[in-house]
Amino acid sequence: MISRRGFLAGTVTLLAAPLAAEAQPTGKVYRIGYLAIASPTASGPSMDAFRQGLREFGWVEGQNVSIEYRFADGETARLPGLAAELVRLNVDLIFAVSSPPAKAAQRATDSVPIVFSGVADAIGVGLVPRLARPGGNITGFTTSNVELSGKRLELLKEAVPKLTHVAVFVNPTNPQVRAFRRETTAAAVPLGLTLEFIDVADPGQLPKAFAAITSQAQALLILPDPVIGTGMAQVRIAELALEIRLPTMERSRRFADVGGLMGYGTNLQEREAARYVDRILRGAKPGDLPVQQPTKFELVINLKTAKALGLTIPPSLLLRADQVIE
Repeated sequence: MISRRGFLAGTVTLLAAPLAAEAQPTGKVYRIGYLAIASPTASGPSMDAFRQGLREFGWVEGQNVSIEYRFADGETARLPGLAAELVRLNVDLIFAVSSPPAKAAQRATDSVPIVFSGVADAIGVGLVPRLARPGGNITGFTTSNVELSGKRLELLKEAVPKLTHVAVFVNPTNPQVRAFRRETTAAAVPLGLTLEFIDVADPGQLPKAFAAITSQAQALLILPDPVIGTGMAQVRIAELALEIRLPTMERSRRFADVGGLMGYGTNLQEREAARYVDRILRGAKPGDLPVQQPTKFELVINLKTAKALGLTIPPSLLLRADQVIE
C-alpha cells in the first residue's frame, strides 16, 4: 500500500474552539446512545473510529462513559422505536450515524443533545435550519456526498476512457434518494454518459441487482447509503462486480480496501464527531456548535483490482490518488 499524501480530517475551527466555558466533568459516568441503521458487523469501522475519538478526549468506555448501542440492521422502520428506547434510558447524548438515525433521534427528543455524522445534506433533510448556528439540540458533520456524484463520475470516466454507459445502485428508501438521482443525472450529461439506475434496498437484494445490470454497462457507481454502502455489502459488491469484470466507484476508501476499484469521499467522520461529543458532555450547547462540512476528500485506487479487470489506470490519475493499493 503506497501512501501518496496525508489525509487531514476535520477543520481548524474544531481544534481552535475555546473550551474555557465548558466544565470538566468529574465522577459521573456519562451514557451515550449510539444509533445506526446498519448491523453491528457493518458498523464495526464506524464504532471503532468513534471509540478511538472518545479516548483521545479522555472518555473510556467502561470507565467514565458507557455506550448504549442500537442497530436497525438495515430496517429503517425500526429506527423510531430504537431512538425512543434510548430516550427512555435517559442517555446524556445520542450519536446518530447517517440521516435516517439522525431524523429518528430528532423526532424522539427535543431535549437530549444529538450529534450526527455521515449526513449528506443536513438542511435538506430538515435536521437543522442553518449550518453556522443550528440552534436546538442537534449538530454534527456533513459529507457533501450529493455534490460529489459528478466528481465520482468524472473519475470513473478518467479510469475507463471509453466509458459511455454506467449502472448506478441506489437505495430507494434513502431520504436523500431524489437529490442523489437528480445530481448524478445532471452530472452525467456533460460527460456524455448514459445512466441506468437500479434499486437496492438491502444487501440481500444485491444478486438480483447485479442480474439487472444490462450488457451495455461498462462501470458501476454505488450511490452513498448507510445500508448498501457499508460493511459486508461493500465486500459483496466488490466481489460480484469483479466476477463480471465491472469497474466500480463508491464513496469511501474502505470500498477500495475490500476490493472495489475506487473510493472517493471523506474518511470516517465518527472520530472527528467525538470532538463535539466531548464538548457537549463538558457543557457546550449543541445549537451553538456549527455543523461541520468536509474540507478534504481522498481518492483511493486499488491497482490489484484494476489488473484483475484488465484495466490500465492512467498515470495522471494515479498521481492524484491519495493512496494506491498494490
